[in-house]
Amino acid sequence: MEDKRIKRQRVYKIIMLIILTAFITCMVTTIVMYNKFEARFMNVGSTSSNENSEAENSIIKTLRLFKNVLSSKYIYDIDDSKLIDGALKGYIEGLGDPYTEYLTKEEMEAFTEEANSEYVGIGIYVSNIDNEICIVGVMKDSPALEAGIKAGDIIKKVDGVEYTGDNLNDATKALKAEAGTTAQITVSREGKEMDFSVTRRKITVEHVASQMLENNIAYIQINSFDSAVAESFKKQVKELLDNGAKKIIIDLRSNGGGIVDEATDIADLFIDKGETILITKGKDKEEKITKAKTTPIIKNIPVAILTNEGTASASEILAGALRDKYGAILVGKNSYGKGVIQTLYSLGDGSGIKITTDEYYTPNHIQINKKGLSPDYETNLTVDEDGYYETSMDKDAQILKAIEVLDK
Repeated sequence: MEDKRIKRQRVYKIIMLIILTAFITCMVTTIVMYNKFEARFMNVGSTSSNENSEAENSIIKTLRLFKNVLSSKYIYDIDDSKLIDGALKGYIEGLGDPYTEYLTKEEMEAFTEEANSEYVGIGIYVSNIDNEICIVGVMKDSPALEAGIKAGDIIKKVDGVEYTGDNLNDATKALKAEAGTTAQITVSREGKEMDFSVTRRKITVEHVASQMLENNIAYIQINSFDSAVAESFKKQVKELLDNGAKKIIIDLRSNGGGIVDEATDIADLFIDKGETILITKGKDKEEKITKAKTTPIIKNIPVAILTNEGTASASEILAGALRDKYGAILVGKNSYGKGVIQTLYSLGDGSGIKITTDEYYTPNHIQINKKGLSPDYETNLTVDEDGYYETSMDKDAQILKAIEVLDK
């Protein structure tokens, strides 16, 4: 009897040791996980208020609870790094702001790559419109254009995986891979699904294109405000002026924005030194004024700006500034209405947070956010006999209207 009792005690001690070891291991892993979470996120811009401390303590407790349950019940392997990224994304998404987001290290690299106007992909611009991934532009000489993809198409699947506007980042990531690989893309066009096979390649993006139209009208298209766009615009507009341009059309249709400074630098070419280009308000509600810094190189030349539902953010900054301070005429459709500016903060591990930090207004204090800019001449695109928009230079109704307005 004594031997059996001793054996039972030994077994009990072994079981308790195993349980205690598992518990300690779980707690250590949880603390390590939270410390990583805290190092990457919670200390960025943190405050010492009691309210924030209570919220942070609540997050700690919840993370520990989740980790304990997952460690003891979840039947598959756990990747702590993915859990942390998911937790960070969910925390930021709780703001309900579609423009404020947490970017993983890989997403930050892709973001920087695109801002530098060079990447491997298929050559399209996409936007989340009504929770659908809408192609708002197709790059010149791109694989997408060669395959037959058009602006207005809605991406439904990439390589057999379905995506919605909520998964925009995942979809754009899926569209990028090594040069030479093929993407299978399903789009919806006019209510019908179509499949395309597109070979990815390295794309150096030229965001400014220009040409001289009849009657000495300079046509300049800007499809994004990425780095060096203002310099490219300045170079091309000077060449057009030297070649006799007397009027200018700036096409900002389906331009979703980009770097604000690029837009204000272009406005600087038109607006008198010292005049207001942009008004912004941050969390403190105080107005910050961006003014023209140099003597303009473009004076007394009529300007028409083309806008549509995809004209957003930095595009609206440029359009609003030139209408308020230069007298430019807007032609087309009401712009998108993204009147907020995001600031990108890099974290120590290569990830980052893109945060809505300012709301902006035109020089005449016109609010853009959720309203957009109303055109002076509202004009719809016409469609051909197959139901597609007429976008060639000689048939584009919005360009023709701009020419008509400038010729008055």
